[in-house]
Amino acid sequence: MSKELIIRSKSSSVDFALLKDGKLIEYQKEVGTNKFHVGDIFLAKIKKILPGLNAAFVNVGYEKDAFLHYHDLGPRVRSFLKFIKGVSTGKVKDFSLKKFALEPEIHKDGAIADAVQSNQSVLVQIIKEPISTKGPRISSELSLAGRYLVLIPFSDRVSISQKIPTREEKTRLKKLVLSIKPKGFGVIVRTVAHEKKVAELDRDMQQLHKRWLDLCKSIKKADYPSRVLSELNRASSILRDIFDDSFTGIHVDDKKMVGEVKDYLDQIAPEKKSIVKLFKSETPIFERFGVERQIKSSFGHTVSMSRGAYLIIEHTEALHVIDVNSGNRSNKAKNQEDTALEVNLIAATEIARQLRLRDMGGIIVIDFIDMIRSENRRKLFDHFREEMNSDRAKHKILPPSKIGLIQMTRQRVRPEMDIKTMEPNPNKDGEVEAPIVLLDRIEADLEKIVNHPKHSSKKIRLHAHPFVAAYLMQGMKSVRFHWYLKHKKWIKVIPRDAYTYLHYRFFDNNGKVIHI
Repeated sequence: MSKELIIRSKSSSVDFALLKDGKLIEYQKEVGTNKFHVGDIFLAKIKKILPGLNAAFVNVGYEKDAFLHYHDLGPRVRSFLKFIKGVSTGKVKDFSLKKFALEPEIHKDGAIADAVQSNQSVLVQIIKEPISTKGPRISSELSLAGRYLVLIPFSDRVSISQKIPTREEKTRLKKLVLSIKPKGFGVIVRTVAHEKKVAELDRDMQQLHKRWLDLCKSIKKADYPSRVLSELNRASSILRDIFDDSFTGIHVDDKKMVGEVKDYLDQIAPEKKSIVKLFKSETPIFERFGVERQIKSSFGHTVSMSRGAYLIIEHTEALHVIDVNSGNRSNKAKNQEDTALEVNLIAATEIARQLRLRDMGGIIVIDFIDMIRSENRRKLFDHFREEMNSDRAKHKILPPSKIGLIQMTRQRVRPEMDIKTMEPNPNKDGEVEAPIVLLDRIEADLEKIVNHPKHSSKKIRLHAHPFVAAYLMQGMKSVRFHWYLKHKKWIKVIPRDAYTYLHYRFFDNNGKVIHI
């Protein structure tokens, strides 16, 4: 397995595409006008208390006030408020928290009016970016994320990632962290800390502690509201969360960003700096690495999968619905139950990829193909959970219901990726799916035909719109030539002026339509 990160820098935004063995598994866009990223810390003021919601609206400088619920205050909110007031007035000059007297914790089921007041200064962190008509969701329980550790002020607790496999390793890491942890701070040990040495953990700890001191220094001179600590630039924050030894390349088309990426890698994995390359070519970087094609074929209403199966993805105000379809694929399995299981397993893998790719959040309902046997339903459920293990977003998956639906929730912290894949129809008014999507469907149908015993020995002719036919036959290494190398069968492509842009048919050597 190899991973590559492709970074495209434009004047208004920066796009990040993560490829796993050449396949797009994650896509993010950083827009230059967005000033409220997850992880940013703001010095703000309570604007209005809402006892009915047990929450408050907070002015962080966004056009819509941020939402702060009582449960997001954190148990040590009184200590935080006392500390902020002391730093702002100059009474607190030691930011290390070693000698800071903590206030009592608030009750889990208390009222927000007993904890904070209107017009009160508060230090908050963005935990959910502005989405649609809603302002940011914030928390006053701050956390500073590093490569291996997360530092939490006003806490003494050390937590270990549940994804670290063995109890022995968890015990080892806890002992190491307790030996280097500064007083007054709690620590969460991240999964990537597995088998790391104390020197690496200590270096990460020192960097996080320095960020805390820099944050405190900026509070005294900050206005209300203002950002007092920014999350790492998006390239560095993505690398912090996803980088591992399987990375074989980081390709960037901007010289300044190459420097930023190398500087960050110099901190977390200096031996890997050589994989960062400045991309220089007349061909756009996303075209060169096949990202553009995968975006157009992956973000549509219909998503094609292997062996002719496909997904229908619907987005509503309340939830997302995903429907799994087997298509008209030939049935090489012994019976319908085996076919349903095979298609469902393929779909589960693709759905896990789609959730990450589109960053879909909230309630998600998946309608898999019905299966009779309980062991097959269990096999599907276990496979889907395993595919979702690599998803960094918090999620919960429920077992299949009696009518075959799998329901799940997935954390939403940023606006969902919504990419327009439709293009103007050259034959008439309206829009059609991108040509790449059409090509994927043709290739999927062709694969079903050549693998079907009824058609495998016959000559195959493809009739298509002249534009499509010209594209398939263009050049020495045409699409049709690649079909020949893959299937050991020469496909004759015939342009048809009578066909519309999306219309195509396969015929056998007797001139009969091949139905699939």
